[in-house]
Amino acid sequence: MEDLIPDPERRAEVLKRMYNGDPVVGQDGIFTDLLQAMIDAALEGEMEAHLEQEKAFGEVNRRNGHNTKQLRSRVGPLQVHTPRDRSGTHKPMLVGKWDRELSTGMDEVIISLYARGNSVEDVRSQLRELYGVEVSAGTISRITDRVLEEITTWQQRPLDPCYSIIYMDAIHYKIRQEGKVKTKAVYNAYGVTAHGQRDLLGMYLSDSEGSRYWGLILEDIKRRGVEDVLFFCVDGLNGFKAVIEDVFPASITQRCIVHMVRTSTRYVSYKDLREVCSDLRKIYSSANRDQAAIALESFGQKWDSRYKEIRPKWEQNWEELMAFMDYHPHIRRMIYTTNPVEALHRAMRKVTKSKGAWVSENALIKQLYLNLMINKKSWQRKAFHWVKIQRELIDQFGDRYEKYIL
Repeated sequence: MEDLIPDPERRAEVLKRMYNGDPVVGQDGIFTDLLQAMIDAALEGEMEAHLEQEKAFGEVNRRNGHNTKQLRSRVGPLQVHTPRDRSGTHKPMLVGKWDRELSTGMDEVIISLYARGNSVEDVRSQLRELYGVEVSAGTISRITDRVLEEITTWQQRPLDPCYSIIYMDAIHYKIRQEGKVKTKAVYNAYGVTAHGQRDLLGMYLSDSEGSRYWGLILEDIKRRGVEDVLFFCVDGLNGFKAVIEDVFPASITQRCIVHMVRTSTRYVSYKDLREVCSDLRKIYSSANRDQAAIALESFGQKWDSRYKEIRPKWEQNWEELMAFMDYHPHIRRMIYTTNPVEALHRAMRKVTKSKGAWVSENALIKQLYLNLMINKKSWQRKAFHWVKIQRELIDQFGDRYEKYIL
């Protein structure tokens, strides 16, 4: 303690505070005094070494007082005293002339807090409480803005030449723009590579969800190196199949069964809901298309009098709904629903559910991207039962698929 704090009065004050149980870190924490004393001692040591080196080379130099400045640190603000020399040749190493922070570690703390769904004001408040550091909203924004270049690089990265399936769905957020709150769609293309690795191919922001914009996304995916996609699984957006066929004409389009069930039961009475869902399940859990058609006919005979709009919806979209029936069981489970991308959306909503509206598009994209990057294990993993799925893909697609895995 004497080496760290040579001043006996200051040393006694620190010991007294320790015995009184004063906070160790944070605003006016005990460790702040210790760290400040260590830095001052190190700066003095740097000056001594500099003067001795100049003396060895025959230079005449001596001390010339101190400069005092405040530094941000993880344990609170520090008031350090940097010694000056008469000739002005000394350049401190520990705390540079223009440094205002003890280390770059605070940037990582800010980004980590922001990535976990905290607003700029939340981050400011937590830094103040945890470290006793007052950081402006502008500084936090500038630090988090550094990730924008990384987002651009990630969004433009090359993709695999073949994907077993790409799930496409959008999630909606509110953003303040020109004094108004507008709803924007974040389009997500979530794929499984030919080797079974799940990955988010891209995250795109637009005014609203529409098949035309999905077409632009597919063009971007193709531009980034995708040559073939075996399956697409999509919701019931009008025109989806047409835009897919324009870009990837050989791909199979499967309409999400779960979305279809939700749409079908939107206006079903609560007392009938369970029974209607059970009868719809008989359709899509059938062994083949013929049995599914019989189950749909039976559904109509039972429910057409009360819910006459349900059966025509299924008949109208029959080919896209029943596409999965042509494949083996494990492929069926992989392609019949967009649930994998829905799981990704649940993770995205978890970090954003407390927000009313974002101040800008950049603020939203930064927070979504950072959160996804710190939670990669939850969505960037191998598809379940991949060995069995791969065997079925080889059986169904032969050389079209095998050439990408050899």
